[in-house]
Amino acid sequence: MMESYLNENFEVKSKNSSEEALQRWRRLCRVVKNPKRRFRFTANLSKRGEAAAMRRTNQEKIRVAVLVSKAALQFILGVQLSDYKVPEEVEDAGFEICGDELGSIVEGHDVKKFRHHGGVNGIAEKLSTSTTEGLNNDTELLNRRQQIYGINKFTESAATSFWVFVWEAFQDMTLMILGVCAIVSLLVGIATEGWPKGAHDGLGIVASILLVVFVTATSDYRQSLQFRDLDKEKKKISIQVTRNGYRQKMSIYELLPGDIVHLAIGDQVPADGLFVSGFSVLIDESSLTGESEPVMVSSENPFLLSGTKVQDGSCKMLVTSVGMRTQWGKLMATLSEGGDDETPLQVKLNGVATIIGKIGLFFAVVTFAVLVQGLVSQKLQQGSLRSWTGDDALELLEFFAVAVTIVVVAVPEGLPLAVTLSLAFAMKKMMNDKALVRHLAACETMGSATTICSDKTGTLTTNHMTVVKTCFCLNSKEVSSNKDSSSLCSELPEPAVKLLQQSIFNNTGGEVVINQNGKREILGTPTEAAILEFGLSLGGDFQGERQACKLVKVEPFNSTKKKMSVVVELPGGGLRAHCKGASEIILAACDKVLNSNGEVVPLDEESTNHLKDTINQFASEALRTLCLAYVELENGFSTEDPIPVSGYTCIGVVGIKDPVRPGVKESVAMCRSAGITVRMVTGDNINTAKAIARECGILTDDGIAIEGPEFREKSQKELLELIPKIQVMARSSPLDKHTLVKHLRTTFGEVVAVTGDGTNDAPALHEADIGLAMGIAGTEVAKESADVIILDDNFSTIVTVAKWGRSVYINIQKFVQFQLTVNVVALIVNFTSACLTGTAPLTAVQLLWVNMIMDTLGALALATEPPNDDLMKRSPVGRKGNFISNVMWRNILGQSLYQFMVIWFLQSRGKSIFLLEGPNSDLVLNTLIFNTFVFCQVTFLKSRQTCLGIFITQKIIKFEVSYQMWVDLVLCRFSMR
Repeated sequence: MMESYLNENFEVKSKNSSEEALQRWRRLCRVVKNPKRRFRFTANLSKRGEAAAMRRTNQEKIRVAVLVSKAALQFILGVQLSDYKVPEEVEDAGFEICGDELGSIVEGHDVKKFRHHGGVNGIAEKLSTSTTEGLNNDTELLNRRQQIYGINKFTESAATSFWVFVWEAFQDMTLMILGVCAIVSLLVGIATEGWPKGAHDGLGIVASILLVVFVTATSDYRQSLQFRDLDKEKKKISIQVTRNGYRQKMSIYELLPGDIVHLAIGDQVPADGLFVSGFSVLIDESSLTGESEPVMVSSENPFLLSGTKVQDGSCKMLVTSVGMRTQWGKLMATLSEGGDDETPLQVKLNGVATIIGKIGLFFAVVTFAVLVQGLVSQKLQQGSLRSWTGDDALELLEFFAVAVTIVVVAVPEGLPLAVTLSLAFAMKKMMNDKALVRHLAACETMGSATTICSDKTGTLTTNHMTVVKTCFCLNSKEVSSNKDSSSLCSELPEPAVKLLQQSIFNNTGGEVVINQNGKREILGTPTEAAILEFGLSLGGDFQGERQACKLVKVEPFNSTKKKMSVVVELPGGGLRAHCKGASEIILAACDKVLNSNGEVVPLDEESTNHLKDTINQFASEALRTLCLAYVELENGFSTEDPIPVSGYTCIGVVGIKDPVRPGVKESVAMCRSAGITVRMVTGDNINTAKAIARECGILTDDGIAIEGPEFREKSQKELLELIPKIQVMARSSPLDKHTLVKHLRTTFGEVVAVTGDGTNDAPALHEADIGLAMGIAGTEVAKESADVIILDDNFSTIVTVAKWGRSVYINIQKFVQFQLTVNVVALIVNFTSACLTGTAPLTAVQLLWVNMIMDTLGALALATEPPNDDLMKRSPVGRKGNFISNVMWRNILGQSLYQFMVIWFLQSRGKSIFLLEGPNSDLVLNTLIFNTFVFCQVTFLKSRQTCLGIFITQKIIKFEVSYQMWVDLVLCRFSMR
């Protein structure tokens, strides 16, 4: 019944929850003891509304600016701008343009001002920089530039001090009521019994409240420090920059106006700037404006806005505005106040707390009424109803305090916060295990994962690639060393070698540079680096080839086309297109081939079969194969024309080795024993994919390996039968991956984790329950779309994340089981005792200590237990598992019954069993009942931290029973064993 109520009213998604769902559970939890603490880690929906409004404003502003700039182009020659005056402080610093003017040019897409200042080169000159050499690294010059133009950081809220958490802990309504009770108790007690005897009860409550507040504040403060550390890790983003003529990696937060930034597919534009040079640049501005249609950026439309993403192409950018001078900076400052969505467990436990709170309030009212009725009945029997003494007032006050404290104990404020504590602990530990959690919910959701759709390259393999086999001019050769490459170079005809080097060094997304240490360095993806390294081993000269040919057009590689193409202008005149990519795709575009003499001959059936057999042979050896080809453009070429897709001459095929990571096979086996299905989704050749999958233990005898094009052609009925058996999908497109994930989630109810590293993986990462981006090979777009970043790109780390996810889930279940048991027992004991005897054995002070044990020590002990390997021997909870399971209900009810029977037996027979007599017999018996109640929880918990905490707290509040200290010590030491 409770589970169905929670599912109906407190159900949210692990990500992308609707605002209506978030608002619904907030309405049901409107009345709480301490809203500041209860809702500290929930999203601020009003701030999100502000961010959405800002996006709409940006969209309209940019739309108008574009229209104005287009209109201005028609009149620009006939309009004379008034002279721009450089501010004095800017001029004194050595610059000729201020930050406001730069902002108005880029943000306003102001073509007139852009032209007036001399275009990109003119603005670069006014910023005292060079579009080729970049900024000078002199510290003094950089500091001066920073003072004028600012830093590339947005305004963040100041760190919350410890005393703020103390103040928030004091905001608990029930603690405030108890504080008032304590003051009244002090005044009445001192007035009737004098000092210090009359102050005992009041000071006891005050001391309890202060300790509860400070322990709570300390726990919350430590959580906040952990989240702040994790936020710092999330913001470690690097970008390629040219400074002092050297290309280098830098943090985006070190960027300054005048820097030259290199952007490629998947990068996020780190600051406002101007296009310097590049090819086929498409920019996605949806994050800033909400506009889904990408924008083409070129020398005609050179404006690049911070926070937008490179969807296609590559370019160099001149930074003009940074930090809070950009619209993205202002938007991020607002978004950071909005916070993350609350996790499903946080919301569900808010629901549990609400239900139990209502039950507790009912019991508190009834208990108070019964206790008061008992006192009134006693006064009636004694005939003193009209005569009320100070002792009677104190007794009434004690009844009220007990009722309020029942609410304190009954309302489990700590439940949602225990989730946060457990998640914060897990996130911190996962950082040490090379996994950076971007969204809290991913921790707990990963524990329910039933399927992992993993990339091959870099995740299952090492991503350290080398060319080990080649087939040029129809001759195959192994080239595992530089000596083999030199031998190959001597065996190939000279024209073929020159053509090969031209193809390698011009048709590449990588670069060969000399770094600051004077050493040669290859930049680019591992695949590009492997081919460039091979080209250099053939005696090639990267810079020489790039200077000899002029790039006319570039179509960068992406996972949809599975190829990269360029058009170059040759040194002697004429145009040539080079193409490389997936072997079967490029080979299908060829109708000619270079023979053993380096001559161009028709690609007949025999040659085609030879090349196909070679490709299949390389692939069966788990090698990634790429085909290189070219075509002469004898009829000329315009940059507006598409690069040809047929008529190519095949230069040859390379086989690239990328070894399987150590430990992957064992990790896949662990997943299988944990009920998690691992599927490989790759863009590689199906034979390569199958060979790697078998080596990893992914592809089994009853599994299916399928290619993306074949998968796309299947009907819905065929997919229903096929998808559960798919273990490998090769030559897949981003859409194939997205479709597979969507079917697994919606049709088969799987909880799906997906890995991705490229821009085109973003839809699948969004669709999955848990998006896992690769930290080394991943683009910024992929990382931003992901829930967890795998910092070492290792599949074994994904399994570690799953283990931590299961640990979080089980730890929270343990804490809920413990807290509900304590709640039930405390409520029943005081309620039944009040009804049957007219007194409550657990006093207000004692219940406050129990509350502290539950909310802090219990949470610390149970919610922060590390994972163990046994967790991966259980089946996953899945999407529809009940959080409070039947086993938990059995334990809760069983423990509650056992504890109640023990305590009730002591209450009814305790005096006779322990021979308690005299005026202090009730005090001693109640102490014994309290100690028994507490140690029932210790045996239930079996936790050293909690046991020790309980032992210490008992000594403080029950110091008057000296012999009990020895009993406690023995019991505490025994239970620690």
